[in-house]
Amino acid sequence: MHELILTIVKPLVDFPEDVSVHEVEEDHHISYQLSVNKADIGKIIGKKGRVAKAIRTVVYAAAGSKQHKKIYLEIVE
Repeated sequence: MHELILTIVKPLVDFPEDVSVHEVEEDHHISYQLSVNKADIGKIIGKKGRVAKAIRTVVYAAAGSKQHKKIYLEIVE
């Protein structure tokens, strides 16, 4: 899942070297924390959150069939 998120996000940003994903696994869910350069936050969120929603949709669809846990994708600064 980590590689999927990086594959989606890196082409969208100006500073791909600053993109990182951290996985936090708990009992009932897994959180992926996406961190990008401050200048790229707007590109990842998009107008009215449309880009972020699209990224989450792809990640949830890919992980939903493989995992029996709830998946969350957080965008952090």
